[in-house]
Amino acid sequence: KVGINGFGRIGRLVLRAALKAGVSVVAVNDPFIDVDYMVYMFKYDSTHGRYHGSVAAKDGKLVIDGHPIAVHQERDPSAIPWSADGAEYVVESTGVFTTIEKASAHL
Repeated sequence: KVGINGFGRIGRLVLRAALKAGVSVVAVNDPFIDVDYMVYMFKYDSTHGRYHGSVAAKDGKLVIDGHPIAVHQERDPSAIPWSADGAEYVVESTGVFTTIEKASAHL
């Protein structure tokens, strides 16, 4: 069970790769992108093309192919409720938390 911090180019590619590999993504955090824009950006990728599965926003969650993914908009990684969402691993894809000290805020 994976959480993704940052839903820019890298975060979206991580999500696509995880879905293709059958990895469960349980949460996405990005303080600058709301869930409706996440739907649009994931569905229509200028480099990798259109996602051919179903993508929607429902009850504040990103729902891809029927699987709900919690969405958070926290700037502080220590405030993201990864464990409450069931995340066992977190992919840091913002490019901001690049040291062990900074990235450990996700723990």
